[in-house]
Amino acid sequence: MPLRFRPTDATFYDLFADSARNLVTGAELLAELLAVGADRPKIAKRMREAEHAGDELTHTIVRRVNSTFVTPFDREDIYRLAASVDDVMDFMEEAVDLVNLYEIHELPRELANQVEVLQRCAELTAEAMPRLRTMNDLEEYWIEINRLENDGDKSYRRIVAKLFNGQYDALTVLKLKDVVDSLEAAIDAFESVANIVEQIAVKES
Repeated sequence: MPLRFRPTDATFYDLFADSARNLVTGAELLAELLAVGADRPKIAKRMREAEHAGDELTHTIVRRVNSTFVTPFDREDIYRLAASVDDVMDFMEEAVDLVNLYEIHELPRELANQVEVLQRCAELTAEAMPRLRTMNDLEEYWIEINRLENDGDKSYRRIVAKLFNGQYDALTVLKLKDVVDSLEAAIDAFESVANIVEQIAVKES
């Protein structure tokens, strides 16, 4: 079996770990948004700052790939993983921004289920990213993310069903549906991150 050279530069691993921790911050801000009496404009500002921080980390990863001769795993996989992590933050920021732009004063309680899924996905991803160094003990991560994504799908369907049960006027339904769709897209993006991690681990094993 040919030997695989693995560079000792830990920068990529550190950058992905930082990006994943930033997702935890984003998910926490979503949870704050649901609290009664939350200062939503302030939360939106903090979320934008977190999203910008995520963008900077993504740009740093891309610049690093472009300037590094030997990368820890395939360049294309690094690009895909960085883009997928960035997508998660973009969708979470979008949800917060829509709540403020649409001036939605009352959010359905059921949104808490989606946000709880996002928080758990963020925590698991932040725990998993440092393990890219060794590619060990990652299988439970992508299995659990898949399970959580299924839970998120069920929550999404229940929320949409409630939106269309006649309790809300048509304009409110449209506004809330956009927010719910953004949260669902963030959950799906977490699954994409986990799928890419799985593909990388299989390649490197």
